[in-house]
Amino acid sequence: MGTRARAVVLLVLLLVIGAAGCGDAGTVITRLAVGDPGPDAYTIVSGTDKEDVGRLAAAGGAKPGDEPGLYGGTRQDAVCDKEALVDFLEGDPAKATAWAAAQGVPPGGIAEFVDTLTPVLLRADTLVTNHGYRDGKATKTPAVLQAGIAVMVNARGVPVVKCNCGNPLSEPEVDVRESDFTGASWTGFSPDKVTVVRPPAADVEELMLVDTEQDTAFDRPVGTEGESDGAPEPVPPAAASEPPSPPSDGPSTGTDGTGGTGTPGATTPAQPPTDEQTAAPTATETGEAGGTLEPTGTADPSGAQSAAPGEPDPATGQPADPPAEPPPAAEATQPPEPEVPEPEPEPEEDGPAPTEAGTTG
Repeated sequence: MGTRARAVVLLVLLLVIGAAGCGDAGTVITRLAVGDPGPDAYTIVSGTDKEDVGRLAAAGGAKPGDEPGLYGGTRQDAVCDKEALVDFLEGDPAKATAWAAAQGVPPGGIAEFVDTLTPVLLRADTLVTNHGYRDGKATKTPAVLQAGIAVMVNARGVPVVKCNCGNPLSEPEVDVRESDFTGASWTGFSPDKVTVVRPPAADVEELMLVDTEQDTAFDRPVGTEGESDGAPEPVPPAAASEPPSPPSDGPSTGTDGTGGTGTPGATTPAQPPTDEQTAAPTATETGEAGGTLEPTGTADPSGAQSAAPGEPDPATGQPADPPAEPPPAAEATQPPEPEVPEPEPEPEEDGPAPTEAGTTG
């Protein structure tokens, strides 16, 4: 090997060592929410995931795959179709080869391998390696699967298939504490609550699941799909669910912020009529040109003064109100008062008295 070749090899080794020394710095983990098949899906399957599943209160950190209550499900009901997955892969040899390689099984052993898997629902946001398929090639990316996503686990309780897309899953190769995240988040997501499932020392015979429909637990034999589920039993304290998020904050304020359910409907239509009713009598009482504030608006053409008497018949403009007659009556009573001094002509009668006296004398 020449000097130049040795230099190139040394440079490559230094780059590899340097990259390894960086750990997971710069690693980006994709968040996959309930119902999201994610990138590079092998296929698309609907109706597998479930929202509002009882999240594991003790979520976070590493947990063995056989821990009671780590997973959920519905008693005597499967969330994944194992037979459909096998049929799909057998119909696409290229994808079957990539899928089998990700699982570490030969392509001819897919059906036998899938038969050993157990369908469950995640009860904790779970970190995995998601193996996809794009443009004829296998891909893999770190991902966090939201609680409520349906998966199939192997004989040691480790997730190995994502049911809504058929993608193989494997244990994560990154540290969630030293990584960034991409993809839409969800309520309750926190890196501290992300769980990593590790295989126990030996295969397990059954898994204790928490029934997502009832506040109970039940045992599901490994490799079955619900037909052999055990009887309901109490949920172990260590498998308790988180308390539900209080939904009262939203409804208590209402969409208009009034804080009640019946109040908004009453106050919203009541305010406009109140303004109109107070404006209408103000115009009629003062007699000013305020007819534009009244709901009718027909008395405006008759003039400002006709607005007050126009209440009974604004079309004719005739003073039909009784208050129009009292003013003339008041004017008729005022003239008689100055006519009271008419008795003054009486002194004229005193005048003739002296004349009579003159004639007599």
